[in-house]
Amino acid sequence: MKQTMKYEEAVRQLEDIVAKMENNELDIDSLGEQLRTAQKLIKLCRDKLTSTDDEINKILSVDK
Repeated sequence: MKQTMKYEEAVRQLEDIVAKMENNELDIDSLGEQLRTAQKLIKLCRDKLTSTDDEINKILSVDK
């Protein structure tokens, strides 16, 4: 999973994985692989959101 991936792209990939799961498009071998990918994408999104939240809080605290 590349760290330079944009948040929107990670969410799009997660949505694709969920859609495939909901439509029973994944066989048992692919399911495990896709779940591992989803786990990495979720971590990437969480890290980006946390980082952005920290940055926003720093900016807002400077203005006070």
